[in-house]
Amino acid sequence: MKLEKWIRVGLALPLIHGASAWAEAPEKPYGVDVKVTAQSEDDRDLGTRNGGDVSGIGIDVRPWLFFQRGDWSAYAMAQAVAATDTIETDTLQSADLEEDTGGGGNNDRQADDSYLAMREFWIGYGGLTAYPGEEMRFGRQRLRNDDSLWRDTNIEALNWTFDTTLLRAHLGLAERFSEYRTDIDELAPEDEDRLHVYGDIATQWTPGHWVGLNVHHSRDDGDLPSPGEEVDNLDKDTTGDLTWVGLQANSDAFNWRNEHALNYWASLIWLDGDRDQLLTTAGPGGQPIASGKQSADVSAWGTDLGVRFRFDPSWQAGIAYARGSGGGDDGDENFQQTGLESNRNSFTGTRSRVHRFGEAFRGELSNLQVATLFGSWQLRDEYDASLVYHRFWRADGDQPVGDSGINAALTSDDKDIGQEVDLVLTKYFKEGLLPESMSQAIDEPSALVRFRGGLFFAGDAYDGSNVDSSMHRAFVDVIWRF
Repeated sequence: MKLEKWIRVGLALPLIHGASAWAEAPEKPYGVDVKVTAQSEDDRDLGTRNGGDVSGIGIDVRPWLFFQRGDWSAYAMAQAVAATDTIETDTLQSADLEEDTGGGGNNDRQADDSYLAMREFWIGYGGLTAYPGEEMRFGRQRLRNDDSLWRDTNIEALNWTFDTTLLRAHLGLAERFSEYRTDIDELAPEDEDRLHVYGDIATQWTPGHWVGLNVHHSRDDGDLPSPGEEVDNLDKDTTGDLTWVGLQANSDAFNWRNEHALNYWASLIWLDGDRDQLLTTAGPGGQPIASGKQSADVSAWGTDLGVRFRFDPSWQAGIAYARGSGGGDDGDENFQQTGLESNRNSFTGTRSRVHRFGEAFRGELSNLQVATLFGSWQLRDEYDASLVYHRFWRADGDQPVGDSGINAALTSDDKDIGQEVDLVLTKYFKEGLLPESMSQAIDEPSALVRFRGGLFFAGDAYDGSNVDSSMHRAFVDVIWRF
């Protein structure tokens, strides 16, 4: 049976929610998460186009409903957002929902200031094995791995999880069919007709130290525009079949509760497959016109490495390096991520999840290398703070980088993208207000006030005479649970 049929069947089921089969059931079967966000952001095109600044405040209300009986569970979470500007209240929000397409483009993905949505709706069954850490879930759900370089998104999926003390594994398939938002009529082009099949396994070979294997395959059956057709922002520009295979080792480094004096993480990912890239030319009115496609047999790699030192119970510091390969005559060496990642994790050692490649730049690991220095502080379960410095380069000075929070054009033959300083500060309230099993929709299990900010300084790869030298992106989030 095709995944689309599975999803359609799942959507006909009651929209109710269940916690993980291996976690304790919540004390109550319903609740409301309320998030208030204030955002300030400079022009992400670095002043090369008119407009683009963001400044506003919004409220994001997320009612959820839980049901569990025996081995069966179910969950639904809705969402209502109202804001003074098109701000980002959701860290899982797609980057292309945040900018105004304008200019005669297709606006079917133009985000509104206010909207209604369904974040999750799934059913789960935990009786396939006798192990308490095993569950099968079906429906729109949060898929996430620890480093979020592979998966961290809400998507329609059939997902099996096995999680015990010594062994963790996931197996599933996923495909996005809708954003389930009242303001968004179309999928992003990269999500249209794209099926994901994935699996991972990791074992704790000695207490607190894990090694594992990740495999992910995406099959994109979409069609590129034919030569001579006009191209808009919702037409696909890339198709292909791609397979990622990754090896990883870590000291449970993304678990902020671990007390190791030395934490480390290391991952190496190989990408193989075929990729077709749309080629365009300018039409008489400036509208892009399809002129053909460039086909490539992809052979690329990516890595993320880091160490973190704990000086005492409160203070930590570390260094990290990540690289996604780039190059080749037809871009065949350009690494790309799976398309389901958020790149947010707890690499600084605190509960707060920080963007691995900059709160302002928000890079994708594609033709990109990043050197990172960071320090963090936490006081019991009440406060934490992270200060992060990033330096960005292109791996190949003539190839583009992947998606990022900066959409100004890059020049040729220059690798220097720029640098960034991030600061994340959090104050937590009412520890244990909800069981941790319910923290999937919003990542923390307690109420909080948080500042997230990044200041990006453009490098020589951007045309210095025509762009702003810097941009910032800053948020203040207040989250409370009822």
